[in-house]
Amino acid sequence: MKPLETLLQNAARSKFRIVLSEGADPRAVEAALAAQKDGIAKMILVGPKAEITAELSAQDAPTDHGVRIEDPCQSDLLPELANLYYELRSHKGINAEEALKAAQTPHVFAALLVKSGHADGTVGGAVATTADIVRAAIQVIGPAPGSTLISSFFLMLFCASHHEKKGAYVFADSGLVVDPNADEMAQIAVSSAASFEALTGETPRVAMLSFSTHGSAKHESVSKVVMATEKARNANPRLLIDGELQFDAAFDAGVAKKKAELSPLKGEANVFIFPNLESGNIAYKIAQRLGGATAIGPILQGLAKPANDLSRGCTSEDILHMIAVTAAQASAQLAT
Repeated sequence: MKPLETLLQNAARSKFRIVLSEGADPRAVEAALAAQKDGIAKMILVGPKAEITAELSAQDAPTDHGVRIEDPCQSDLLPELANLYYELRSHKGINAEEALKAAQTPHVFAALLVKSGHADGTVGGAVATTADIVRAAIQVIGPAPGSTLISSFFLMLFCASHHEKKGAYVFADSGLVVDPNADEMAQIAVSSAASFEALTGETPRVAMLSFSTHGSAKHESVSKVVMATEKARNANPRLLIDGELQFDAAFDAGVAKKKAELSPLKGEANVFIFPNLESGNIAYKIAQRLGGATAIGPILQGLAKPANDLSRGCTSEDILHMIAVTAAQASAQLAT
């Protein structure tokens, strides 16, 4: 699991403050304690203080565990954060009383901690729905400068003994944008390349996927991928990208020689951009369930500061990995 080990080690050097918005959940508490102990991040648990304290005790947390607890209903920061929410949402008709109530919602409170600079990133979704987590991220944290699209990706780790090609890959968008047009697909490609480099330190090699390779089929959906590829090249001329490509021509050097001999990727792509959410979501689940890949995500990109979603079936280990990803994203954004 070298890519994952590298990610955890890099996060351990960052010391960023990461918030878990479902702080009383046993999985969140276990992950927070592990992250704090291993130096992956400085952890903040958001939720009812009594419940979090009880769970820490149930897990035999040492008295010097170092995890910070923020109860949205009791926090000294509540007036500041409620006022911030009012400033952000008053144009939508939110009044001061409604802002105070919203700020006491754990995932909104967590996003406000990040927006206000009291934390560097937030993770939630072990209990709350994806819609709730993403809505809070977009409404409170907002898009990064120059970003017009919030998208997502999965970091796929192929590290088992049966994997002939080992390493880290990005699958996008596999969790959020349902049917991107050419402009949106190009933005997803550029963002995903930057995300891959930030998380792995490796050079991104981007494949724009289709059921066609270099004109082998004609269809409007193929034309969209061709157009998106050109738009991504124009947006970042230094980007190593090719499309349209079938997955085997993007992944397998032998197939690439036959199907896409002139492709600059040479069958060595590590960032795969799918034409729609349907294909991306199916692909990552097949790779995970049949292929035995470790899937971390969905990881959000395009936000001003990191905020990430979890599966409600996640384990404490899944949360720990997402904490490391969020810390790495915060580090990358600070560097830029």
